[in-house]
Amino acid sequence: MAAIGALVKKVWSIRRLLVLLCTPLVLLPILISLPPKEGKCLYVILLMAVYWCTEALPLAVTALLPITLFPFLGILPSNKVCPQYFLDTNFLFLSGLIMASAIEEWNLHRRIALRVLMLVGVQPARLILGMMLTTSFLSMWLSNTASTAMMLPIANAILKSLFGEKETSENLNRENEENQASFQQNKLYTVPTELQFLASTEDKDLMEEKEVAIDVSLDLKKEEEYRANIWKGFLISIPYAASIGGTATLTGTAPNLILLGQLKSFFPGCDVVNFGSWFVFAFPLMLLFLFVGWLWISFLYGGINLRGCRKKKSEIRADAEDRARAIIKEDYQKLGPIKFAEQAVLFLFCLFAILLFSRDPKFIPGWASLFRAGFVTDAVTGVTIVIILFFFPSQRPSCTWWFDLKAPNTENVPLLSWRKAQETVPWNIILLLGGGFAMAKGCEESGLSVWIGGQLHPLESVPPPVAVILITIVIALFTEFASNTATIIIFLPVLAELAIRLKVNPLYLMIPGTVGCSYAFMLPVSTPPNSIAFSSGHLLVKDMARTGLLMNLMGVLLLSLAMNTWAKSIFQLGTFPVWANIHAENITSHLPDVKNITLSSLNKI
Repeated sequence: MAAIGALVKKVWSIRRLLVLLCTPLVLLPILISLPPKEGKCLYVILLMAVYWCTEALPLAVTALLPITLFPFLGILPSNKVCPQYFLDTNFLFLSGLIMASAIEEWNLHRRIALRVLMLVGVQPARLILGMMLTTSFLSMWLSNTASTAMMLPIANAILKSLFGEKETSENLNRENEENQASFQQNKLYTVPTELQFLASTEDKDLMEEKEVAIDVSLDLKKEEEYRANIWKGFLISIPYAASIGGTATLTGTAPNLILLGQLKSFFPGCDVVNFGSWFVFAFPLMLLFLFVGWLWISFLYGGINLRGCRKKKSEIRADAEDRARAIIKEDYQKLGPIKFAEQAVLFLFCLFAILLFSRDPKFIPGWASLFRAGFVTDAVTGVTIVIILFFFPSQRPSCTWWFDLKAPNTENVPLLSWRKAQETVPWNIILLLGGGFAMAKGCEESGLSVWIGGQLHPLESVPPPVAVILITIVIALFTEFASNTATIIIFLPVLAELAIRLKVNPLYLMIPGTVGCSYAFMLPVSTPPNSIAFSSGHLLVKDMARTGLLMNLMGVLLLSLAMNTWAKSIFQLGTFPVWANIHAENITSHLPDVKNITLSSLNKI
């Protein structure tokens, strides 16, 4: 086995080396067939796309390629490329990551999770709902991967208390087989002729015992299937809920922030997307998708049994649920009373969220209107709050300490140390975001986005609502095999130009593309949360495929519903905005005349 493992590693290394060396050569014809600057930019983008999809280089290292290739190829000077890696959008994301580190440092996330599970109850369907609600809420603020990694141990502990270890089921199966073997042996017993009368009565008793044994074996088999299905339902619901929950806030997942950054690059005048407006749009969609997804998972894996609603609960399941309830309560009690540090982090977290919501809510003046227009952004809010974490004391301060000369001069321990932030913050994501913004800037400056818009002429006849569904389906399928961050970096410039060609609000296409790339449910490799759940060993690829297929379809339909209903009023999708019109006028000289297709068909929906 060790030799096979070594061989696989060698083959994988050779494959990566071939991709690294051959891809630049294969893409060389692009430099010749396209206009010089556009061709060079497309060459870099396709090269990065291949490296991202194949992971020939680490994702963050691939994101650094524009720093070297754009200046060498004459696309952008270095002083325009490098600032893209530290835009204010990156600092908004960084502030969210640091806040998540403080929450994890003081186990506040675990307290929230256990408290929610105590409230929802321990019946399988309710527990799945509790798991999904808790994971999605955590994923709104923490990374999807961290939320999944935190919730899976809790789920495993509850499952073991409900059903025991897998060895228990194997012992039950073994006992069942031994019982069946003994009954088969009883059939071969020889009966003396003088005892035929007694044997006739004994045979009747034996037949009854056999029927009881068969019934018991069938019940055991059904119970085992039920346990296996519930186990799968628990495990599969957690990564799905993490992916869904991450879409609810701008800081919940990287693609949301990439949308914000690329909007500022392509359409500097667009100011309708901020933390508050995004939450008002995405949070109801998240709740609706969670509810529908919970119904589907519970129905598919036995948490909800329409035929079994009227049946009395078996004693085995009742005892198991009592044990699970005791486990949850015991784990919660182990946390002890809430500490001062937890209270402080919770207060700062709530302040963080409230200030982001109320900065510029659009329907009323926000607190940012008290300052000079355009100076205070979401990044300023986020960084201001997280700075407090590094000096606010983790122990309740005592006023008497200042007046007690004999009091020990102990060092003040803050809520979060910089060492902890360094260890827990995924800095590679910051570079990945920067790479996406650099690509967007290169597309704009080189004229590649204009060239792409010219190639989308055949799509002008597609009705906008149909375009939303098609875009979401294509991106959701693409992101099953590629990183969702890399996927949205590649597709957003195309969607922006397609919107200009269709004369529709760019947000009408760019928002579904952004949210749709988080709807990757079918394969273990689609997202890190899927991979973590799959690595538990209780899930098969076919389990994720059959569950994820309908989840993808439901996500596409619900997203289309949201875009054609409440999103219209939040983002003013019914008109072609002035900020997009300015961008269109800037590229008119490069494009042929375009038929003015408005969202009149959209307004009729």
